[in-house]
Amino acid sequence: MELLDRVRQTIRRHDLARAGTRVVVALSGGSDSVALAHLLIALDRAGELTVSALAHLNHQLRPAANDDEQFCSEVARALERPFIAERADVGAIARAEQRSIEDAGRAARYSFFSRALAQSGAEVVALGHTRDDQAETFLLRLLRGAGARGLAAMHPRRDVIIRPVIDCRRADLRAFLDARQLSFVHDESNEDVNIPRNRVRAELLPLLAQRFNPAIVEVLASEADLAREEWRWMDGLAEEFAARVSRSTGQQWRIDAAALNAAPLALARMVAQRALTALSGGRSVSLAHVEEVLRLCREGGAPVDLPGQRVEREREEVVLTSRVEPRTRRRGKGRENAENIFCYPLSIPGEVRLDQAGCLVTAETARVLPAGAKLASGAIATVQLSTSAGPLAVRNRRPGDRFRPLGAGGWKKVQDFFVDRKIARHRRDSVPIVVDQSDRIIWIAGHGIDERFRVRDPAQAVVILRLKLLGESA
Repeated sequence: MELLDRVRQTIRRHDLARAGTRVVVALSGGSDSVALAHLLIALDRAGELTVSALAHLNHQLRPAANDDEQFCSEVARALERPFIAERADVGAIARAEQRSIEDAGRAARYSFFSRALAQSGAEVVALGHTRDDQAETFLLRLLRGAGARGLAAMHPRRDVIIRPVIDCRRADLRAFLDARQLSFVHDESNEDVNIPRNRVRAELLPLLAQRFNPAIVEVLASEADLAREEWRWMDGLAEEFAARVSRSTGQQWRIDAAALNAAPLALARMVAQRALTALSGGRSVSLAHVEEVLRLCREGGAPVDLPGQRVEREREEVVLTSRVEPRTRRRGKGRENAENIFCYPLSIPGEVRLDQAGCLVTAETARVLPAGAKLASGAIATVQLSTSAGPLAVRNRRPGDRFRPLGAGGWKKVQDFFVDRKIARHRRDSVPIVVDQSDRIIWIAGHGIDERFRVRDPAQAVVILRLKLLGESA
């Protein structure tokens, strides 16, 4: 099958885009992303989707990073599409946040993608991950001891991220470029075998192909496909079951021990994994940790410390309590300011799942203010955003946060607002706050909107924000 037809088939099978869908192409300058850009432009010209822009994030990690950015700009010019570029000092971010370069880079990219979507008016971002990347991801997660969720590896679509070449081999994309004499940049960091993915690519996969199965990439990628579909089915069951046997207050999960013990083992593990992950503070949760929760369900015993939390048996329940305390600094007697715990981009339309708060925050547009709609009513807020608002994000409170509560006539500290609303101290760090690209507070979810974002012209488009508890029906 011709490469373009294979991409077309992937897009249709997974409903990644349709005629009129506006797409931003993430362009690193490497062979996979350059091929992706040319393939999607071909589909654009055939009327099957619309490429709105090409987007490049300069990670500033390599001496050639600025040259790569210039190359990507030239690709966009040749394809006659807008070019969106930003720079992020990923090395400095990793050091400041005490995380790996790979993790910091990924977070920076996804934040950038959110802004690129808003700037271009697109609906999805296309990434150039291939079947080879899928096989590598499957192996990396297998070596870490991942379960079905991890072995599902990369999904063809995840929220606003699509992967149109996920069914294509890297060599086929390179051949596509060579046949058209299209150039690309070479990232020498891909040869650094100190990076686990590169080591799998350069050493483990060739060994498996030579000694065990020449078609190992196809086998592993197909295993990921199978795991993904099985995971989707199981995850739906687990969500329904978790809603019946557990309850969460953001910083604590309580699970009915007898119900979890009586459940099929696979289902019980998924519920335990869900709770552990929600309270882990980003730390890795392994099968051994899940088994500790199940052991306490069966046998009881002394409390155990697991990633970011303490787990103990209390009568008929197993209780998981977060130990990820926000670091604080005092600015005067009795005044504490919690540092940021979470911050996630919120696309429009889109949603953010906050396991640590036990809720979802969603955003959608409406052409006009719906009849009978209120500006703010508990779990729903209707706001009007100017073009300067930019991409949205959902975060928790920050030191010095202030906003203008609707109808209050002036500024108020979020800390004082929480006190006035009698929000319990231990819950204040879990209250979702929707902010714009300038970090201006739009909505304190479930409590109130800012005067600056109230609907002034009901005939203009509005954004409807909703707060939903996890497990709550739509």
